[in-house]
Amino acid sequence: MTVVKRPNRRAEKAAETRRRIIRAATELFVEDGYGATNLQDVADRAGVAVQTIYFVFGNKRALLKELVDVTIAGDSEPIATMDRLWFTDAVKAATAGEMLTAYVPGSSAVLQRVSPIMRVLEAAVANDPEVAALWPQDEDMRYVVQRAAADALVTKPGVAKDLSAEDAADILYAILSPELYLLFTRDRAWSHDRWLQWSTETLRSQLISGG
Repeated sequence: MTVVKRPNRRAEKAAETRRRIIRAATELFVEDGYGATNLQDVADRAGVAVQTIYFVFGNKRALLKELVDVTIAGDSEPIATMDRLWFTDAVKAATAGEMLTAYVPGSSAVLQRVSPIMRVLEAAVANDPEVAALWPQDEDMRYVVQRAAADALVTKPGVAKDLSAEDAADILYAILSPELYLLFTRDRAWSHDRWLQWSTETLRSQLISGG
């Protein structure tokens, strides 16, 4: 007889509470700024007791880190970027051109999610040195991801002649950067779709044979 596991209602409730707190914090940090928002404000908007936030996250810095990590990932699942389906599907593509076609939208979706909180994070780091310490500086994980993509790209048919993995990683790191994304979409008011088309065409010209 097949045993059907019943959902753990307590775990589901805890996960939903966590999501409500993160959503409320995101809204308030964007609206009012990280420094001006206190945990009671977040609790009121999330509809929970402030003690719940302390129990779940510990403090405001830890809540910010969780918020950023969840925003980058797109969900709260403990799955590293390089293990996510959009990444693994892209690196399995048969040709370099097909890989870029799959990879750039996936990477750009991360940039689109992160862009609303970039100013929040920049201000938080500027005003609270301990915030920067939440992300270890010994390894740039964004570069690690782009280098892994580059390592796969240069092995595929259609890649630009004599392109090294190091150069490919640098180009991906520069073009698919939060700073450049914000320059176009925030400062120059480009739509995400326009950015996606431009970044794809630019990367093809640099990384694909005959671009």
